[in-house]
Amino acid sequence: MVLSIAKGSVPLYVQIKDLFIARITKGKWAPGDIIPSEIQLARELNVSHGTVRKAITELVENNVLLRRQGRGTFVATHDYNRALFHFFHIVGNDGVKILPECRTLSCRRKRASRLEASRLNLSRGAQVVCIERVRNLGNQPTILETIVLPAELFGDLGKSKAYSLPNALYQLYETQFGITIHRAEEQLRAVAATEHDALFLDVEIGSPLLEIERMALTLDGTSAELRVSRCETSKHHYRNTVL
Repeated sequence: MVLSIAKGSVPLYVQIKDLFIARITKGKWAPGDIIPSEIQLARELNVSHGTVRKAITELVENNVLLRRQGRGTFVATHDYNRALFHFFHIVGNDGVKILPECRTLSCRRKRASRLEASRLNLSRGAQVVCIERVRNLGNQPTILETIVLPAELFGDLGKSKAYSLPNALYQLYETQFGITIHRAEEQLRAVAATEHDALFLDVEIGSPLLEIERMALTLDGTSAELRVSRCETSKHHYRNTVL
């Protein structure tokens, strides 16, 4: 294959990076797969080794690919470390970060609300999967989550009440539905605990909570998840490192 170079100001390595992203999003390179060597790719695309290396290096820096010394370059997967360090930002006041244990309250299908449809770029009244769960840190209920997913992307999820959900949902999305979450956009605000919050977080109605609204997107920018987390923060806080 000889790369067809587009006219304009887009550097060649960026065009190659976009080509590799397309291979991942279309499933040609699946999560966990080892990709061809840089020399093989340079030969396939009829470009220099250095150009391919630059494209791959950017994808490694963006956590799309993973280099393993002596083994090669792999498409990144959602394992424990990625879930903990890239997508979970609640830390104990002692500075320790651990993934919480979860208890699923419900997993069902419904029509999207106007807000949900807007956030997920769905038509009004489209079907969504709605998951509600409590997350415990240090054996204490700390986070009440509502997760909304476009039903068309997630097979039969939410159709059976007996469906068992694991702690690491992003790994489930990837392995069972082929949906890989690549990045997330979050906005935070202070809220007062409702009666529903108080019931599951063991706090008084009106107690201060931190609300985190997250929009999770796939590598090609598809809106795959809307998650609203209401967090009790007397023993925990939100921490995110900006590079």
